[in-house]
Amino acid sequence: MTNWVKASHILVKTDDEAKKIKDEILSGAIDFPHAAGKYSFCPSGGDGGDLGKFPKGVMVKPFEDAAFSLELNTVSDPVQTQFGWHLILVTEKGE
Repeated sequence: MTNWVKASHILVKTDDEAKKIKDEILSGAIDFPHAAGKYSFCPSGGDGGDLGKFPKGVMVKPFEDAAFSLELNTVSDPVQTQFGWHLILVTEKGE
């Protein structure tokens, strides 16, 4: 069972914006850390979107559910929370 994940995210205002950024990342036009720096309005964008490691119960539920269900090194579909729309990238999982 996964007890923690290490994740990065990109936070934007709209679903359409998140989808456009995901397409850019998947096409190879930009990598996730640079996209976070360019597009994310979360302060973590300056660190490539890095949120570090976190256990269950720390993040808002929709974000947590997506992060803990993602395959490693896969960019999520847009996830809506009260903060906006997120693209999530999980790079480590641990027990």
